[in-house]
Amino acid sequence: MISSNATASATLPRYARVLSIAGSDSGGGAGIQADLKTMSALGCYGMTAITALTAQNTQGVRGIHGVPPQFLCGQLDAVLQDIGTDAVKIGMLHAPDVVQVVASAIDRYALRNVVLDPVMVATSGDRLIAEATVGELVEQLFPRAAVITPNLDEAGLLLGRTIQGADELEQAAQDLLAMGANAVLVKGGHLPGNEVVDLLAVADGTRLRLASPRIHTHNGHGTGCTLSSAIACQLALGCALPDAVQRGREYILGAIASGADVHTGQGHGPLNHGWRPQPQVIVHSQV
Repeated sequence: MISSNATASATLPRYARVLSIAGSDSGGGAGIQADLKTMSALGCYGMTAITALTAQNTQGVRGIHGVPPQFLCGQLDAVLQDIGTDAVKIGMLHAPDVVQVVASAIDRYALRNVVLDPVMVATSGDRLIAEATVGELVEQLFPRAAVITPNLDEAGLLLGRTIQGADELEQAAQDLLAMGANAVLVKGGHLPGNEVVDLLAVADGTRLRLASPRIHTHNGHGTGCTLSSAIACQLALGCALPDAVQRGREYILGAIASGADVHTGQGHGPLNHGWRPQPQVIVHSQV
């Protein structure tokens, strides 16, 4: 016989949960801070496992202090053993042993809807990842991620060549898929011209080309963090990957446009993450 308490708790309301595994941006525009703002704006419950502390502002990165791998593991275990997650956004992973901790957690907790933003270069041009980490990132995390979201600089570092035009996005995506990725969103925002073109390529042959007019602004700090978090949110809310990418992109375009003329700091300012906040989404799960 099933007790009344057991029957009542068969399904419980909870929030849609997204975990960010990334570095902290003391200036508030990128990293963990941008991720949490994005998750809140899109109606998700955000959690964090901080990989590194940075001393940075809108003008650049002044210093990076890595979190010990054992403590990163402790953060992941604490969150996942208690709260769990519906999607994961991975950002700055500065060292090979940090990558290994994250890969192990993905397997240990059977994490799904993993969005990997291979953060390598800050908007200011500062290098954020050790050379030895790149190979580990490809080997350990490309196969475990639902999608990777490199910008052109990051794709160029991964492929060892410069991508110079929108007509090269398809080949770049194909080559990144050949490196073990399940899906790739190659972001063409760094290309010149009045149109921004991004390309989603999935290993099953699916292609989605997304184009929009360029929004002219100095406030581009944290765009990659924000987009990858927005995609993770949409996956947590139940969207299929192409729809999640499209919706995530719509959110970030609005965040850029609504904050284009705002002045924050003296360098590359942040987006307006709160341009269209959504209520916290409550879902039901079996227990």
